[in-house]
Amino acid sequence: MVKYKRILLKLSGESLMGDQQYGIDSQRLSDYAEQIKEITDLGVQVGIVIGGGNIFRGLSGAAKGFDRVKGDSMGMLATVINSLALNSALEAIQCKSRVLTAIRMEPIGEFYSKQKAVDYLSEGCVTIFSAGTGNPYFTTDTGSSLRGIEIEADVMLKGTRVDGIYTADPEKDSTATKFETITFDEIYHKDLRVMDLTATTMCKENNLPIIVFDMDTKGNLKQVIEGENIGTLVHN
Repeated sequence: MVKYKRILLKLSGESLMGDQQYGIDSQRLSDYAEQIKEITDLGVQVGIVIGGGNIFRGLSGAAKGFDRVKGDSMGMLATVINSLALNSALEAIQCKSRVLTAIRMEPIGEFYSKQKAVDYLSEGCVTIFSAGTGNPYFTTDTGSSLRGIEIEADVMLKGTRVDGIYTADPEKDSTATKFETITFDEIYHKDLRVMDLTATTMCKENNLPIIVFDMDTKGNLKQVIEGENIGTLVHN
């Protein structure tokens, strides 16, 4: 039995690097594809948003002198590259998937609409949402919140390299302790960097819970879907 029927899975671009310093690690990509196929085989409808930080991040580009709008456009295109890579990895293991883009760029991907996305999801097709919201000044976290709300997902699953939300960065602070559950308001008042404020507010206002978990450990995604106590649940 699965706890969630339709999910929005948020993956960071950096996670696709694996142990590399840049780009896409083919083994990490394959591991992700296998985990995703594992839950679609259980009947779960999967929408996905991937960041582009392994290729280009708009904010860091702006810090180096790029025009912010052009930098964000470059970051959106980086998410399309990652989306196509995941699409290819899924199809290689006979898992149906489609890439929808927030900016028109046929034939690379189909232009996004809610109805098209829901139709694909209902057919059991993994649907990858690329190019963020299609607008500058919005992160892929916000794009994930928007798409999750639009497709009426039961939950947003934020796959990271740590196993939940901590009082501080566990990779830098050995005394950091993990939250099993936490509210959106607590995240705001404790100034925890789970997602950007816009994305967090959207999830709060539209009652979309978030589970932050370690996606890099194979099998974790399936356990989250089955309701295992993995990661940290963020709720109202």
